Formats: sequence, structure tokens, C-alpha cells
Amino acid sequence: MKLGARILKTGIAITLALFLAELFQIPSPVFAGIAAIFAIQPTIYRSYLSIIEQVQGNIIGAVIGIAFVLLFGNNIFVIGLAAIIVITINLKLKIGNTIALSLVTLIAIMEYTQGNFIDFAMVRFSTIMLGIFSAFLVNLVFLPPKYENKLYFKISGITEEVTKWIRLNTRNAAEHKELKIDIEAIKEDIIKLDQLYLMYKEERNYLKRNDLAKSRKLVIYRQMISALKRSLQTLKRLHRFENELNHMPVPFQNAVQEQLDCLVSYHEQLLLRFIGKIKYHPEHKESDICQNKKRLFDLFLAQQKQLDDPDDALMYHTMQLVSAIIEYGEELEHLDLLISSFQSFHKDDNDVTIEGEGEQ
Repeated sequence: MKLGARILKTGIAITLALFLAELFQIPSPVFAGIAAIFAIQPTIYRSYLSIIEQVQGNIIGAVIGIAFVLLFGNNIFVIGLAAIIVITINLKLKIGNTIALSLVTLIAIMEYTQGNFIDFAMVRFSTIMLGIFSAFLVNLVFLPPKYENKLYFKISGITEEVTKWIRLNTRNAAEHKELKIDIEAIKEDIIKLDQLYLMYKEERNYLKRNDLAKSRKLVIYRQMISALKRSLQTLKRLHRFENELNHMPVPFQNAVQEQLDCLVSYHEQLLLRFIGKIKYHPEHKESDICQNKKRLFDLFLAQQKQLDDPDDALMYHTMQLVSAIIEYGEELEHLDLLISSFQSFHKDDNDVTIEGEGEQ
């Protein structure tokens, strides 16, 4: 099992928080370690946003805790009422992510037993702030994960899975139940992919180098995800209307297979061309080879004219499949245009910083 960057950063942040608390001889250093856990974030940009919210949450917990102890004491029922108020305030200020830390601060302060309460409260407040800033420092010092690298290989891995099933399905080699299970798994992977894209996009707000190239990459990756979703939609239509396709004439079935074989090959080549794995030959574009979509559409119309019943459900279902295939091709053509444009205007960025095999 591999240790992720966030796991390592959390451990380092806790260690740093506890070390600094002991270095400054702060009582109950454990609260610094707890605060560091809540403040760790996957990106620098999110860390910047988080520290602002965490400081606000810590202040709310401290102010409510001090006010309630001074006014009502620290009876367990008073602590419970104070906790309700802290949660309500956090929700009203739309900083619900800080509720846990606010409550930790509240309880840490309201557990006061003896001595100067204000001094005690300030020490606890400072201890938790130390944990927050320790986590923020770790987020800054330790380089964030290479989200572009992870994003590309995640897209590539899911695309490979989808295209594999498309090839199998068009040859009647896919097991119906297994494909259904895998389609659901791919849907979940694409949800995670969207989150990964967001993390990569957020890093753009912090790193200002090569803004234009980065902006163009974001557009390309968004289109890659769009093309991937369209390929999955095509697979779903193939899976759903498998029987209908098998009842169509053999020339039409062959046209569907040829067109999809061409499109998935085109899709794979675009991903490889983006990272410089294959050469680009404008005079021999794959999209030109895949122009037999007109033949596919003509065959569909010809078959429709031969039907005695114009309302036959077979044709309605087949039309959905043909539509999905054509839209899939259009998404790939748009991706091709974006990649060509990027590589023409940003020749120094054609390596796309893709390294290793990434994380699937």
C-alpha cells in the first residue's frame, strides 16, 4: 500500500505542531496536534482558504467559551448549550468545515478548573492556533502532488477501460452482467476525476507562471473529460440496445463496428499525441479516416425506409445509438482541434509535465 502525500503531510504537521508546543513549553500540546489534523489540505490554494476559515472558527470557539464560563460557569449543560451556539454561528457564517475545530477550542477552554481563567483560555487558544499554522507551513513547504500528472493518467486509464469494452461489445464478446457492473464503477471513477480536475484548476490560482499555457491546458483537460463522458455514453447505449443492434442488417452492424473501432483508436491517439508519444501528421488526420459516419447514417436511413411500420421501436433505439456515435466523434474532433492549437502556440510546453505512470 502506497502512502499518499496527504497522509505524510498530516503526520509531519502533527509532529511539527507537537514539537513547537514542547519547544515553547505550552501546556497540553495535544491540542496543537489535533488542530493540525483539521488544517491539512490537499492543495496550497485550499490550504490558504482553509487557514482563514480555521482562524475564524477558532476565534468563535474561544469567544463563546470564554463568555459562557464568565457568565454561567462550566457546567456540562452549559458546555452543551455553548456547543449548540458555536455550531449555529459557524453555519450562519457559512464556515461549516470549521465546526469540529471550533468545538475542540470551546471544550479545551471550558474544561477550566482553577487558576487565572483568562490566561488559561489564551494559552489554549494559542495552542490551537499553533497547530493551524504548523499545518499551513507544512502545506507550503512540501510540494503539492502533481495534479496534472495524476489527472492525465486518470483520464487515460478510464478511457482505456471504456474503449476496451466498446471493442468487446461491438464483437459480441462482452459479458452483459459484468459490463453493467463495470459501467457503474466507471461512473464513480469519473466523479473522482471531476474532483481531481478541480484540484488541478485550483493550483492555477496560486501559481502564476505561464498563465496562458495553463489556461489552455485546463480547456484541453476539460474537453478530454467531456470526450470520455461521451465515450461512456456511447458504451451505455451499446450495452442497452445490444439486442436491437443484433437485429439490424449485417452491413449496418459492420458499419457500427468500423466506425467505433476508428473512433476509439482516434481517441487513444489523441491522448498519446498530447504528451508527445506519437507524431502528428496533418496530411493524415485520423478524423478524416473516421468520416464514414455519413455511410453509417445513410445505412440507418435506408433501413428505416424498408420498414413496414414507421413507429417500430427498433429504429428509435438504433437512432439513439447512431446519435451517440456521431456526438462521440464530434467531441474527439473538437479535442483534436484544441490539442493542435495548443501544440502550435506553446511548443515549449508540449511535454505537459507528464512523468512516470501516474496514479490510476
